Amino acid sequence: MQTASWCTVSEVAGVRIPRTPVATAAVESACATLPPILIGHANRVCMFAMLRAQRGGMECDTDSLYVSAMYANMGLSPAYSHSTMRYEIDSADAARHLLHHYGANSQKQHDAWLAIALHTSPGIPARVTPLSDLLAAAVRTDLIGTNLHLYTEHERASVLATFPRGKGYKQEVICAFGRGLAFRPQTTVGNQCADVLDRIDPDYRRINFCGQILGSPWLE
Repeated sequence: MQTASWCTVSEVAGVRIPRTPVATAAVESACATLPPILIGHANRVCMFAMLRAQRGGMECDTDSLYVSAMYANMGLSPAYSHSTMRYEIDSADAARHLLHHYGANSQKQHDAWLAIALHTSPGIPARVTPLSDLLAAAVRTDLIGTNLHLYTEHERASVLATFPRGKGYKQEVICAFGRGLAFRPQTTVGNQCADVLDRIDPDYRRINFCGQILGSPWLE
């Protein structure tokens, strides 16, 4: 799928994709900033989240969900190549700024910020807000197949036909994450991103929490 067509899809597996001003701005910004492999990932995440919300009757603002999916990896883009923060924080800040610019209320801004900031922290998002639960679960569905069986064969086929993963997706998405993390390895401590650098960078060494305790300036 060509990048220009990401903005034109209106419905997948019976779920309508929002095309409000803020949603359009979100996908256009993602297309202008992120590599196609991460744009496809964002679109599939959005669809899996919307399908789950529809099936489970979960209350969630559609625009906030769409923006959160499009912006979840914005911090991995070249625009943040000098950042010293976790990429999730950069992504969350960018989403909140976009929502604020388009007049979303403070609660919607905050919910999107939390969902993006926490989406790589297993076990926490499900206990925070419906939006954070939906986003994190959908990310794990697309990346590692968690709860894939909850989607019908038709739903999975429709999502993949519209937003294909492509040959070699697994290796390529790891590399895409790695490129956005390589210059700030210290921010991967304590989350799944450390696994990415551990795989692609032979010089990467994890900061060990036990070592930090034992090596602290305290005498005992």
